[in-house]
Amino acid sequence: MRKVLVVSDSHGLEEPLTAIKEKHPDVDVFIHCGDSELPKNDEALEGYITVGGNCDFHPGYPNEELVEVDGLKIFVTHGHLYSVKSTLMNIQYRARELGADIACFGHSHLLGAELSGGILFLNPGSIRLPRGRKERTYLILGIDGRTVDLSVHDYERGELPDLHRVFQHEL
Repeated sequence: MRKVLVVSDSHGLEEPLTAIKEKHPDVDVFIHCGDSELPKNDEALEGYITVGGNCDFHPGYPNEELVEVDGLKIFVTHGHLYSVKSTLMNIQYRARELGADIACFGHSHLLGAELSGGILFLNPGSIRLPRGRKERTYLILGIDGRTVDLSVHDYERGELPDLHRVFQHEL
């Protein structure tokens, strides 16, 4: 099983990004869905696949990335270019164009997971300014073939077991 950690909207924080990497040495791929507000070469982002958000003014960030992990294609974007605060339709069209199985995005600071049209849409929330709940969240995906084991983590308290979900063979 390969592990992917997804975080977003850290808005200038460096220490949590480094601490999260240290807490999870068994993770294979680290993803930041934008609005880090840090230079792309900042030491805190070392090891993260990063995209730019609407608050990332430093050069060098792509608007999107496509990452393949254990046969699944993961589309990574911030979401502001796809109006994710009002609909998933635009990001779903782009994910389909790319042949993505999973779409990871941020922007709204709202933790969420939704399976729609065979694509798993994931928003890790925010580790700085969460909305809709008090926890400063990020996600860990355990990927084994077509099975995704999704765990939600609070930066301060660790895993939130009530939010654990497994998505199998539906992707």
